[in-house]
Amino acid sequence: MLALGIVTEVFGPHGEGLPGFDFALCSDRPGPVPTDLRVPLLIEHGLDRLAAADLVIALPWAGFRTPLEPAVLDALSAAHENGALVAAHCVGTFALAALVLLDGRRATTHWRFAELLARRYPDVAVEPDALYIDEERITTGAGAAAGFDLCLHLLRREYGAAMANAVARDMVLPSHRDGGQAQYLAAPVPEDCQDERLTEVIAWAREHLHEPLPVAELARRAVMSKRSFARRFAAATGTTPHAWLRSLRLSSAEELLETTDLPVEEIAHRVGYGSAAVLRAQFVRRRGVPPRSYRRSFTRVP
Repeated sequence: MLALGIVTEVFGPHGEGLPGFDFALCSDRPGPVPTDLRVPLLIEHGLDRLAAADLVIALPWAGFRTPLEPAVLDALSAAHENGALVAAHCVGTFALAALVLLDGRRATTHWRFAELLARRYPDVAVEPDALYIDEERITTGAGAAAGFDLCLHLLRREYGAAMANAVARDMVLPSHRDGGQAQYLAAPVPEDCQDERLTEVIAWAREHLHEPLPVAELARRAVMSKRSFARRFAAATGTTPHAWLRSLRLSSAEELLETTDLPVEEIAHRVGYGSAAVLRAQFVRRRGVPPRSYRRSFTRVP
């Protein structure tokens, strides 16, 4: 039910100005379906509904260790062959692996079941730590709340950063986490005065992206040594200060490219890059296209 709530929240109605989707739940056995909350869910659509889908997301199910019904495999395979984007959340990845769609590709699932996935499907390159992995028309995601990251990534990829950020704000969620970020933290960060300072520094950095923001300055504001700051930052976010800033700067640049007609040089300075050339290099490396090409694909300026 958690997975179902996640995809329903992301792709369900969000009010004026945000996209509306033709959202449907499908099953090989339409009708009342039992759930892990012991509350039956009424499924109206059968597998034939997948034939018209642009996006199909395989959700986790209790019997993922046993073979799927041939009808389910056939319907998923046909949807993929028809051009649909196919994704999987948590152990839903086992469904795509059973189709041989993941052979020779990278994939992820809930970290607890990554070893089982790798053992059962040795031709799949399983990455147990990733939040999600995008292999063009096939995307797999980790378990539990990482489903939000998977769905927001799909929304961002197809509709752009501004739309994904707006939906994330509506759900009171972080707008973007890189797929390579760790699924879980080995230990929680103790709640003390240092954590409060770290939170304040992260908020301050978001408001000062146009500045250089070296780690030494962030550590100074947190009243920590550089080493202590980097360690506590990684414990709190699952990534390094450099990687976090890079992701935030690129995400902010994406939104400005989509929603304004500012020159690329001005956008580069606003998000903390010294020149348009530096922004372009980072954009091509991390997004696969230069900023101007991205703007043509996702611009929302009239």
